Amino acid sequence: MVRNQPISGNDLARFSGPNTFMRLPFANDLKGLDVAILGVPMDIGTSWRSGTRFGPKQVRSESAMIRPYNLQTGAAPFDSLQVADIGDLAINTFSLTDSLRIIEESYEAVLNYDVIPVAIGGDHSITLPILRGIAKRHGPVALVHVDAHADVNDEMFGEKETHGTVFRRAHEEGLITASKTYQIGLRGTGYSAEDFTEAQGWGFQQFLAPDLWGRDLSTLGAEIRRDIGDLPVYISYDIDSLDPAFAPGTGTPEIGGLTTPQAMQLIRSFKGLNVVGCDLVEVSPPYDTSGNTALTAANILYELLCILPGVTYR
Repeated sequence: MVRNQPISGNDLARFSGPNTFMRLPFANDLKGLDVAILGVPMDIGTSWRSGTRFGPKQVRSESAMIRPYNLQTGAAPFDSLQVADIGDLAINTFSLTDSLRIIEESYEAVLNYDVIPVAIGGDHSITLPILRGIAKRHGPVALVHVDAHADVNDEMFGEKETHGTVFRRAHEEGLITASKTYQIGLRGTGYSAEDFTEAQGWGFQQFLAPDLWGRDLSTLGAEIRRDIGDLPVYISYDIDSLDPAFAPGTGTPEIGGLTTPQAMQLIRSFKGLNVVGCDLVEVSPPYDTSGNTALTAANILYELLCILPGVTYR
């Protein structure tokens, strides 16, 4: 079987070609795909700095530099998986409620195929309808949530579905397994002491960023992997989990975050998990004109591709 490969920089200059993730082929038909990469260009669910509607386009642009073989881990995802970029979901930029409906229905359609969806956000509110679609296919899933914020508010400005309420709704709706939910990198300030502790009472396992400073996260990742076992798992990676020194282009930055080497250690240690979907959210290009945040996000997405089920290692 001939599998899709990113366009080589030796065949076509990296500053040209299609604006797909890693310059992979674009696909309208999901038949035969193992992995579908899609964009959700939305920022109407955010509460502070906007701009994540430009995230998918910029992440794709910065991904043009990434080559197909992972020299550090030996992963060669495109040798064993059929991967394509299926473009952006046509959200309603004037209505958050309608956009969340569109995302959920789109995921239901995508998951009619035996495919792992990988989403480029967009603000974190996109993860709730994604999990609704995932749960209809796989049932309640284990969740690895890497973020500066727990996103377990009950409401924001009276709204129940925003980027800060995602995982309370997911818990209430039975989309995730509370005892197999891991929130990594939490920090900053809160409205009350219950901002974090309430979710701990539901069974969420939380790992605060200060406890991770200077630590190799491979061990933590291995512990989580053993705890999850063979259960289906969804990974949601908020770019603001990283310190703003590494990723300033985000809507709600918090100092004292993870480093990029820690992010790579963590993701690589998840090799062997039964990942059924993942996302990378909250990249806001207007707040980082260097493009470095989107470049970092693109590489994190590539690392996620490298640990999906069925990836070949050389």
